[in-house]
This record gives sequence, C-alpha cells and structure tokens, in this order.
Amino acid sequence: MRNGPLSLTFHLLLVVFLLAPLVVVIMVAFTPGMTLEIPLDSFSLRWLEAVFHHPDFVASFWTSLWLALASGTLSVLLAIPAALAIARSSFPGRDAINGLLLSPLLIPHLVLGVAILRLLTVIGETGSFFWLLLSHTVVVSPYALRLILAAISGMDESAEQAAYSLGASRWTVFRRITFPMILPGITGGWLLAFITSFDELTMSIFVTSPSTVTLPVRMYMYASETLDPMMAAVSALMILITGLAMILLDRVYGLDRVLVGER
Repeated sequence: MRNGPLSLTFHLLLVVFLLAPLVVVIMVAFTPGMTLEIPLDSFSLRWLEAVFHHPDFVASFWTSLWLALASGTLSVLLAIPAALAIARSSFPGRDAINGLLLSPLLIPHLVLGVAILRLLTVIGETGSFFWLLLSHTVVVSPYALRLILAAISGMDESAEQAAYSLGASRWTVFRRITFPMILPGITGGWLLAFITSFDELTMSIFVTSPSTVTLPVRMYMYASETLDPMMAAVSALMILITGLAMILLDRVYGLDRVLVGER
C-alpha cells in the first residue's frame, strides 16, 4: 500500500523537525565567530580544534569511552545467561525476574541517580570509576537483555537438539551453535548499551567524582559557566560518534527490530 501525498508530506515534516536541531548544532560548530551563530559567509575549524586542545574535554571523552566499552561488555556478559534462563527455562518467579531486570527502562534516571547516591552515602563510598561502571551497567543492561532475548526466542532449536542427540555437551552446543546463532542480537545489544552509556547524563551527575567526570557531565558543567561555540563543537562530535554507532547497529541487527521489536 502506497502512502498518499498528505502522508508523505507529514513524514517529511516530521523528519525535518527531528533533524533540524542537530543540523543547526553541527553548522554552529563551524562558525568562525565567538558566539553561537550559524556561519553564512565563511566556515572555520577553530572550535573543533579547540576541543582537542582542551584537557578537561579530552580526559572526559576517554572516561566516557572506556566507561561505555566496559559497561556495554559487562551488561552483555550478564544478559546472556539471564536471557537463556528466561527464554529456555520455566521456574517460579520467572516473569518477576524478567520484569525486575527490565525495570530500569521504566524508572527515571533521576530517581536512579538519587537512589545510587544514597546507597553510596550509606556504605561510605565515593563516586569512583568502579561505582560509576556498576551504575551504568544497571541502566544499560535492559537494552542488551531485550535484544538478546529476542534473538534467543526467534532462533530454531532443531540444530541444538541434533547436537545433543549426538552427544555434544552443553558448553559445546552453546559455543558452536547457540552463540553464533544469537551473535547478531549480542552485537546489537552491546552497541545499544554502548550508545546509551556514552550519552548518559542524568544519572551520572549523582555518581561522578572530580576524577571520573564523563563527557556529558563535563558539557553540562561547562554550559553552566559559559556558552560558546565549543559546546556546539563537542555536541557535533558526540552526534558523529552516536550516528556512526547507530549505523553500525542498523547494519548488524537492524534499527527496525530494535525500535519496533520485529524478529
């Protein structure tokens, strides 16, 4: 069924409405001036170069990068056995455990941040990289679990059953059959967890310390003190990194399956 002119016009306007702010931010990043303005006469790379010469932004970028890599990997390592147990086993409280593991999707990150801060205060800990990693893992694990669950639920179990009938062990079946078949879901879950962790701000504000300031938190702190085109330059770089990760996620798993839940 083809869309009519009215439907196409509506979707075009919606896409323009969603992308216009991002395009404006990227254009402002190339302004040669000292204020937030769209360059009309000439373009400059001075603010992009300034970002790489700003030690605080560089340090925060590496903190966010390592944090996203570690939390994405840890969330996948936790999500694989959880997804296998939920999808393949029937035990009392299975639905409750599934709902508990996916609950961070429903709880506002502001509430999670306050709760984690209160926990750190009670146990006498400070916002170290370790606690920041655990906090991000709690937030991003549901994304990995959702995609891995979809991959396991949609796979054909006949190859596994044939391997069991030939005497293969559980570990051999998982390593040689199950893991390769659900690898697109694992990769997609890792990428989605990486993107979510890299862009996380609200919860990170409550857990970061002076030595573990992530890039979104650094941008928030910088914007509260001053506002110049460097903010647009940092935002443009984050848009680029997130966009590349989304393209890779679409190639590996498919954005339609992530957003709509198709299998």
